[in-house]
Amino acid sequence: MSTPSSSQGAPLATEKRETFSSRKLFILSAIGSAVGLGNIWRFPYVAYENGGGAFLIPYLVAILCAGIPLLFLDYSIGHRYRGSAPLAYRRANRKAEVLGWWQVLICFIIAIYYAAIIAWAAMYCWFSITKAWETNADGASGFFMNDFLKVSDNVNVGFDFVGNIFIPMFFVWLVTIVIMVAGVNKGISRANAVFMPLLIVMFLILVVQSVFLPGAIDGLNAFFTPDFAALSNPAVWAAAFGHIFFSLSVAFGIMVTYSSYMKRKSDLTGSGYAVAFANSSFELLAGIGVFAALGFMAYNAGSSVDEVATSGIGLAFIAFPTIVSEAPLGSLIGVLFFGSLVFAGLTSLISILEVIVAAFQDKLGWKRVPATLVVGIPVAVISLVLFPTTTGLYLLDTMDAFVNQFGILACALVLVIVFGAGLGMLPKLAKHLNRHSSIKLGTGWKVLVGGIGPAALGYMLINELQSKMAESYSGYPVWFNGIFGWGMAGALIVGAIVLSLIPWSKNSKIDDPEFDQHRANVEAEEVPEAAGKEY
Repeated sequence: MSTPSSSQGAPLATEKRETFSSRKLFILSAIGSAVGLGNIWRFPYVAYENGGGAFLIPYLVAILCAGIPLLFLDYSIGHRYRGSAPLAYRRANRKAEVLGWWQVLICFIIAIYYAAIIAWAAMYCWFSITKAWETNADGASGFFMNDFLKVSDNVNVGFDFVGNIFIPMFFVWLVTIVIMVAGVNKGISRANAVFMPLLIVMFLILVVQSVFLPGAIDGLNAFFTPDFAALSNPAVWAAAFGHIFFSLSVAFGIMVTYSSYMKRKSDLTGSGYAVAFANSSFELLAGIGVFAALGFMAYNAGSSVDEVATSGIGLAFIAFPTIVSEAPLGSLIGVLFFGSLVFAGLTSLISILEVIVAAFQDKLGWKRVPATLVVGIPVAVISLVLFPTTTGLYLLDTMDAFVNQFGILACALVLVIVFGAGLGMLPKLAKHLNRHSSIKLGTGWKVLVGGIGPAALGYMLINELQSKMAESYSGYPVWFNGIFGWGMAGALIVGAIVLSLIPWSKNSKIDDPEFDQHRANVEAEEVPEAAGKEY
């Protein structure tokens, strides 16, 4: 790989690393990353399907025993080693760099299809006003699949583009890249400072409106009524742990990258708890809003909540349009719901793309603008070639399923094993966290990261392997799953190895005077602790 010419200015290594100007902006940005599409359309159904109100018990256990501990692990690595995921891991141990590139490639896969869903949501804001789906004889389902996506009957890779998707996707990428070009403070921070309050206000209005709909109480009863018998099912606990890993944006480079932009004197654990519980609070709020609306839908249809409850794309683009058509002030509900998806998606997409940009910026010594353009434009082009097509839904479905299970889960498992048992770095990282935190960690954190984390991740990964190998995913052709499922998951690992073998540019952040000073400050702080003080 070549580096930009000297005409682009001084090498990046001579420049100070960008930082969030305040703790508040870091927290807003981290919450913006964590609160994404899954919080709105995945958590409510996962909770409902796994014990209702009783699910809150394994959910709370999962967030305390795995989610927050792994979040702190990401914070400690990013803040101590002051780099993107590949650079931070390399500074911790030269051989660990490959883990960082694995996470970068995971983010690449997620980014290229995530923009498509944001574009769908943006279009449905307008459709909520016009109620466009009412023109289709098959209702919201027929409109979404046939009129809007124009889904091909054949599972394949085609290039029959759909204008209603391509155009909003183009603008999603344009907005994202413009924000990224502006940098951490002028771009990412300001975007989250605007988008997150808008998201919260819009969703609160949506929830208030939903709970006063006829039948809402039935939906809330279905959501909150506990089925304690479900707690004896290991699958319920696995669902709780699995959701937390994805929900908090841990173990795929985002929080490592964001924490590297925190100032040296920062409250790491205090910020982590704020992010984790803000994320969980939003999920609970989403559950209330979604199931209140589903209760109304069931009431209107004369059916049970169980018959209308669904998750993911089905909830967002089929169930909710039906609610919009039937509810008082339905158009407002639609605009609020789909607008929330747009803002939640954008804040997450920004954080995902930042992982990729920061990695190449650090490795090649590029400045912010050329790094963003050289990385962001090709990612956008690939996204715009593959997903606004009549076969884009098949690609999205397959890649999402496999990158989550055999990308994020597998990488997280390797990460905790490497930094726990492999490198034995948990005591050092615990001390770093405690020197920069208002809430101190004890031995329990090391046990949770080095013991509970690998056990939970390993169990979930084995279950997913068994499930995916037992039958072809979604009934798609073997060749399709082989290329875009298993093949893609394997390519992430091979690609990570290849990228880790590419030499670092002479202008890279490897030889960085600023980090040398940071490391000297850190080492100066690492004096023997007073007797009796435990970390």
